[in-house]
Amino acid sequence: MKKYIHLLVLALILAGMALTIPFFDSCEELYSDVMRIHILANSDSAADQSLKLAVRDRVLEACSRYYDGCSGKDEALDITRSHIGEIEAAAEREIRRRGFDYPVSARIVTDDFDTRFYGSFTMPAGRYDALRLTIGDGAGKNWWCVMYPSLCVGAASADDMREELDRGEYRVVTSDKFDFRFRLVEYFEDVRGWFR
Repeated sequence: MKKYIHLLVLALILAGMALTIPFFDSCEELYSDVMRIHILANSDSAADQSLKLAVRDRVLEACSRYYDGCSGKDEALDITRSHIGEIEAAAEREIRRRGFDYPVSARIVTDDFDTRFYGSFTMPAGRYDALRLTIGDGAGKNWWCVMYPSLCVGAASADDMREELDRGEYRVVTSDKFDFRFRLVEYFEDVRGWFR
């Protein structure tokens, strides 16, 4: 009887791996096709959190025209790099307009992100390229979304990504948010992070 239980457990593990490997592969592809935006507030005060959202809106508005006709993430990164001064200046103008004197910095980073659920789509945990804006000390709660393809504005949905992603990637972002594979990807990314 014990032998059968061991075989059953082994079969379940193998079946789980067979279901998860294509999901992991699609997550890896997604990391290479998506650019995130990450904004760190000066602090957790209500005023600083409100300022963070105002800066977000101003930066997204300023960047909205940059990616029209963009052929992929690499081009979006190049465009962002070429406009980084303008992006930083737009954020700084909004900060000053709201009566604050915090410095702001904008830069392209590659960093680990947790799984995030955005209404109709999910971004799995992983290492993504991102535009990072740090307001003041950058010690407050942060905000992030998908900068390219542009999903941070209005009522964006996973359907807006359909043209930019292949079928596997699209299945990942439209998976049920309770899909156990998102948790497995998070564990995998945590372990991989230990070796970086």
